[in-house]
Amino acid sequence: MNSPTAEFLAQQAAQAAKVVSRLTTAEKNTALQAMADALRQQQAQILTVNEQDLQAAREQQLSAAMMDRLALNPQRIDDMASAIEEIIALPDPVGEVSPFSQPSNGIDVSKMRIPLGVICMIYEARPNVTADAGALCFKAGNAVILRCGKEAIATSKAIAEALHSALRSCDLPAELITVVPTPDRALMLDLLQQQDHIDLVIPRGGEGLIRFVSEHSKIPVIQHYKGVCHLYVDRDADIEQALALLLNGKTQRTGVCNALEGLLVHKDIAGDFLPRAAKALAEHDVTIHADRNSAHYFAAANVIADDAFGEEYLALEIAVRTVPSLAAAIEHIDQFGSGHTEVIATRNQAAAEQFIQQVDSAVTMHNASSRFSDGGQLGLGAEIGISTSKLHAYGPMGLSALTTEKFVVRGQGQVRA
Repeated sequence: MNSPTAEFLAQQAAQAAKVVSRLTTAEKNTALQAMADALRQQQAQILTVNEQDLQAAREQQLSAAMMDRLALNPQRIDDMASAIEEIIALPDPVGEVSPFSQPSNGIDVSKMRIPLGVICMIYEARPNVTADAGALCFKAGNAVILRCGKEAIATSKAIAEALHSALRSCDLPAELITVVPTPDRALMLDLLQQQDHIDLVIPRGGEGLIRFVSEHSKIPVIQHYKGVCHLYVDRDADIEQALALLLNGKTQRTGVCNALEGLLVHKDIAGDFLPRAAKALAEHDVTIHADRNSAHYFAAANVIADDAFGEEYLALEIAVRTVPSLAAAIEHIDQFGSGHTEVIATRNQAAAEQFIQQVDSAVTMHNASSRFSDGGQLGLGAEIGISTSKLHAYGPMGLSALTTEKFVVRGQGQVRA
């Protein structure tokens, strides 16, 4: 049997999108609970298939970061189900009405949230995206087309089958959550041309994938090139607190986009902070890349040039630089950051406010770990991604970011002169 064409998949999803856009909140929540239940009930099947993907990944010698993203276990599957239940508890944005204006001509103008329509997700070795994106898009009244990389396609299909069984139990079309059956790049390219049926493309993965999608798509793309996140330890930082932020941001989970990749330390506190940071990072076997002013604090550091910062390591590695001022830290972030998440550790409220106002990133934090830059941690429920572009969403994308607004005008027969 021939694989379906991109146009066919997009048309089927567009038809299904009309069905979900007309469901009530209660009907959507019932289907979402069925999805969560199905994931738990089909856990064994999903894990069996995931182990097959993992074995193939080992044979291909994928990086540790990719393996971490690909791997599932009972807890991660339960986390996916729990994330769907968190989405159930969230307010439904569809149909929300906000007053806009009442012009002198007597008409009443408001804005109403409506679904986007069809969203295409393109991702690599991240099978959890199948459940997260499927549930979020569904609650926001959209259909979703999911195209994953070859590393995770079998696991993604197994997860999708659980979600499909839930949809069928609620008499809803399985095409609301479509997994592209092949990782063939030509089919992905064809999907990116379906602007008549697909309304938004969201790629999640490496910088190369996102640039490829952005360059070839005829459909608007939400971009997130990479997560080069920094911790700036200000001269007025609490050293113990800053150390905790550093270790959590760098070592708690390394292969994720909100992990720390850069450490900036004010010169006035470097002599106190960096020796302790060096000891703590050494205990976690973190490789250090440092400028000449910082390298001597570490037993073994790779000295790098001033223009060699900005790497996304996704591993137990970090770049360290001593800076003369808050302004210099902000300048460094402007040059080497990726617009994802930036953190300041300080007890100086004025310095914190300057950092928050002047740093150009989707998320700025004061005395909090970069690992909180996550939709679930920020109260959005499961996120569909983190946007580092500014149109139309910026930062972690939850339900509201998967809708748009239309103007609603009510009158009493007014006509324009």
